[in-house]
Amino acid sequence: MLPRPLKFLLSASVFRALSVSGELAAATLDEQFDDQERTISAVIAKTPKSVSLLSKRGDARLFLGKFANAVADYEGMIALDPTQDAPHWRLGIAYYFCGKFAAAAAQFEKYHAYDGRDRENGVWKFFCQARAEGVEAARKGLLVYTQFDREPFPGIYEMLEGKLTAAALFAQLDEKGLGHTRQVQFFAKYYAGLYEALFGDKALGIKWLQEAVALFDGEAADRSGPGFMWHAARLQLAALK
Repeated sequence: MLPRPLKFLLSASVFRALSVSGELAAATLDEQFDDQERTISAVIAKTPKSVSLLSKRGDARLFLGKFANAVADYEGMIALDPTQDAPHWRLGIAYYFCGKFAAAAAQFEKYHAYDGRDRENGVWKFFCQARAEGVEAARKGLLVYTQFDREPFPGIYEMLEGKLTAAALFAQLDEKGLGHTRQVQFFAKYYAGLYEALFGDKALGIKWLQEAVALFDGEAADRSGPGFMWHAARLQLAALK
């Protein structure tokens, strides 16, 4: 049996404190994104054919949980500039949150043809297909990668393949000296937590997701952390509670 990955665990008292502060931070974030949406919408009313503005408003709307509106903005970008389609992984995530899992999986397939190295794209495609068709079908449909990707994604991919447990993934990262690297911890806890919450022990999965989100606040996530994916993680967590 592998040793328990202690470096990846938060104490109960710290965990509760971070949960409370996280709720307060979420309210502040909503206010900020509300302001952004209103400001950008006012500009779009005057210049409706701006790909950049639709992109920014789409992000703000997604972060507010307005997933259908985010899809509309992202699809609007592609209508204005079809070259935006293949690299538009954010549209895939918006489809996912709308429950349009087949459309999301197809979008991640497009992105794979655009960038065949980014395993995180394959992780999202797996979750889309697993939600629509089941885990075994998703494993059979896993995208193929031949180049090394950033940590912890090779191990996460092995977990999705059924070759590695979450506990083994955490222990493996500790052995590599990555147990205190916040960015690595975030992605490991995020995707292991989501996998566990959807297909295993929901309570344990939610706990790992909470720990992932607690590693950053919104400002730190956008400045030097996981950025967009931190917001995706907090939205996943809210949907699962």
